[in-house]
Amino acid sequence: MSDGAAQLLDSLDALACGLFLLTSFGIVATRQARGCLQLFIAQSLLLAASAALLGLRFHAAHLYGVALVNLVTKPIIVPWLLRKTSPAGIYTRREVEQVLNIPVTLTISLALAIFAYFVGIPLARAAGPQFVGPNVPIGVAGLLLGALTLTVRREALPLLVGLLAMENGAFLAGISIARDLGMLVELAIATDGLVIVFIMGVLVRAVQQHVGTTAVGELASLRESGGQSGDAEVTT
Repeated sequence: MSDGAAQLLDSLDALACGLFLLTSFGIVATRQARGCLQLFIAQSLLLAASAALLGLRFHAAHLYGVALVNLVTKPIIVPWLLRKTSPAGIYTRREVEQVLNIPVTLTISLALAIFAYFVGIPLARAAGPQFVGPNVPIGVAGLLLGALTLTVRREALPLLVGLLAMENGAFLAGISIARDLGMLVELAIATDGLVIVFIMGVLVRAVQQHVGTTAVGELASLRESGGQSGDAEVTT
């Protein structure tokens, strides 16, 4: 491959990684469950694009399979499973309740992204000079921002999207370092992710039907009030 073509592929991969990071910030900041899911779909498409570009750049046929698996499972099957198993009302209302407000959350997100850069660059260089690029630091940033989403959100669906975003971040870094990862490993992880999504969707629907909400804070309050009423009955 000529140097010009290699530089073009590197630039396209950097663009995909940059947009991937923006979707991570968007998942943290958006207040609507539907918006979180749409940003996750866009993030998964960018992950598949980065895998395909790296496969073309380094002549790694395995990465084409990784791109295909991510292209089918996360942007298509995962949203379909969620819509089939979770209540439809989750996608129509605004999810406004969270631990921190948006400005504070974005400030923490920026700090985590900077921290990921200083951590990811040495990791990439330790793997070899050919791995110096945006995938590892941005993948680490996506992993940390997904964990932040799990921390600040109180609705079940955005929590699940945060968990899946953590997986996307780990894969974005992994496809750059471990390009020879076996296809069976990728298929196994994708299958586990689909099973988790299915189970979580069924649980969310069950909680919605019996309790009337999927807000984690409300469920905690319900448990506390139930415990207090139980204590009162014992006292009487």
